[in-house]
Amino acid sequence: MPSTNAGLFTLQLCTALGCGLVAGVFFAFSTFVMQALGQQPPAQGIATMQAINVTVINPWFMGVLFGSGLACLALVIAVLAKGNQPGAGYVLIGSLLYLVGTIVVTIAFNVPLNDALAVVEPNSTEGTTLWASYLNTWTLWNHVRMLASLGAAALLTLSL
Repeated sequence: MPSTNAGLFTLQLCTALGCGLVAGVFFAFSTFVMQALGQQPPAQGIATMQAINVTVINPWFMGVLFGSGLACLALVIAVLAKGNQPGAGYVLIGSLLYLVGTIVVTIAFNVPLNDALAVVEPNSTEGTTLWASYLNTWTLWNHVRMLASLGAAALLTLSL
């Protein structure tokens, strides 16, 4: 196996694992974390989510989330440069799915919702009103991110 093929294989494998890891985090939020937060009194749910939104900005999570995005971008470039290789369609679609369905959705939808939540006082009427819509809207977009990440992981794995 030439070194460029070994390097591309390693990049695809690591990217698939990264996408899968991100999908797992989003899966946890979609299936039980947000539901548990919604069962708390609004002030407690808000305060806990505000704390989560601060602590999630760390090198481990951000490295995997955006590192997988950078790796997907590199894979798109590699696939376009190499032309039609076996599995290229899976790599291209999986990478674009992650970039759009995970990275773009995060930046365009989840982050603005987090920013709005960050500035409300948990015990305020404004906070309670925001929290009711935040739970549904944030979770909906998180479902999209989870499915996109999982789909990307699956397609990148199939490409191997």
